[in-house]
Amino acid sequence: MDRRNRSIRIAMLPWLAHGHITPFIELAKALSNRNFYIYICSTQVNINSFKQTISEKYSISIKIVEIHLPNLPNLPPHYHTTNGLPPHLMSTLKNAMDMAQPSFYHILTTLKPDLVIYDFLQPWVPTMAASLNYIPSVLFLTPGAAAGSYLFHIGKKKPVSEYPFPAIYLRDYEYERNRCMFEPTEEDEGNDGFTDTQRRVNGCLDGSSQIILIKSIRQLEGKYIDYLSNVHNKRYVPVGPLVRSPETETEHSEIMDWLNSKERCSTVFASFGTEYFLSKEETEELALGLELSKVNFLWVIRFPVGQNMNLEEALPKGFLERVGNRGKVVQGWAPQLTILSHWSIGGFVSHCGWSSIMEGLKLGVPIIGMPMHLDQPLNAKLIVDSGVGEEVVRDKNGNVDRHEVTKVIREVVAEKSGQRLRKKAREFSEIMKSNGEREIDEVVKELLNLCKPITRQDSVEMLC
Repeated sequence: MDRRNRSIRIAMLPWLAHGHITPFIELAKALSNRNFYIYICSTQVNINSFKQTISEKYSISIKIVEIHLPNLPNLPPHYHTTNGLPPHLMSTLKNAMDMAQPSFYHILTTLKPDLVIYDFLQPWVPTMAASLNYIPSVLFLTPGAAAGSYLFHIGKKKPVSEYPFPAIYLRDYEYERNRCMFEPTEEDEGNDGFTDTQRRVNGCLDGSSQIILIKSIRQLEGKYIDYLSNVHNKRYVPVGPLVRSPETETEHSEIMDWLNSKERCSTVFASFGTEYFLSKEETEELALGLELSKVNFLWVIRFPVGQNMNLEEALPKGFLERVGNRGKVVQGWAPQLTILSHWSIGGFVSHCGWSSIMEGLKLGVPIIGMPMHLDQPLNAKLIVDSGVGEEVVRDKNGNVDRHEVTKVIREVVAEKSGQRLRKKAREFSEIMKSNGEREIDEVVKELLNLCKPITRQDSVEMLC
């Protein structure tokens, strides 16, 4: 690799959500391996949760910088993150991030980076960067291209019938759940008919310098990537799945011992991310569906911050006794990548968050989709269309049914149809492995074209 990029400094500003911060960190690691210096900016509450994921190996090439949000009466520092944030405060958090512009300006003027990589809700970032000696800035989209292309099409008020990929769509109840993404409310007055999120995303797209980075691979989403490149007249550059390697697990020996006792591909792993939670009714239907399926299962259950509930209260009466050793329920956190890489896992019951889909495919595990909202229903359509999973289809009112859960789990894990899905998932796993560093090679090439590296004195000790 050309040694010129040793002097290139990149400031990263992800949105304040775990599902956005993690891909930024993985991209930072990949770029730091190519001798870029990375500065990841976030709030202290987020820094406390992710700093341990940046190992000693990266202690010189990746630095963490705190961005200071204002202290608002209804948004104390522990709410400077989407994790555990009450939904009604989401717009307040977005506005607080906007009010942190002076803090980020100070970071940029102190760091003097050669490039800024930013997220989808901060349209003021490229404007600010350009005002400082024309620093180039690049948007990094952490969701997938299929969902992004559909949401962009609808966001431009175009008829659904004109969207060129009919396999990607929203059912009526899915649209209703996501109505706020498409239709302006009273709070959106002055946005020219767009929602606040649409206005922000459009500004971020427009401000990106020549290219847009996206977390994906061409073999899965090539036609959607090309579509986005054409409609935005900017080349979308896939950065790969950005899935870290599973670590040897020593702290959760009980889980691993339980998995070791199961036959190959006989078990489903159920987990719904760190910021999404099943309702009591959904929890009950999933539990009874798992019970009826007669398939082994490992289920990670989380409850919203501040909700004090034990497993016995959350699960149907007598459930744990009835399933016995066929099922294991874990409350809180479990090592997802290690579990997915285990030979006993034959399916992944997921909310279809994009990072979870990438992890499942990287490890060759077919997806059993139980999407909730945002891009998740669209991601579920993609995995079905790509032949790597099936969706648990809700009823017309959006309710989960135990018998549908049972049917899909058995199709994926217990019946012959699952062999086709596992074969296809493993094909994508091999593709991702064989791609190796090719996507990052292309990203590095594009970033080098944008940057004009210069040698300068370090001036960041006070920030790091």
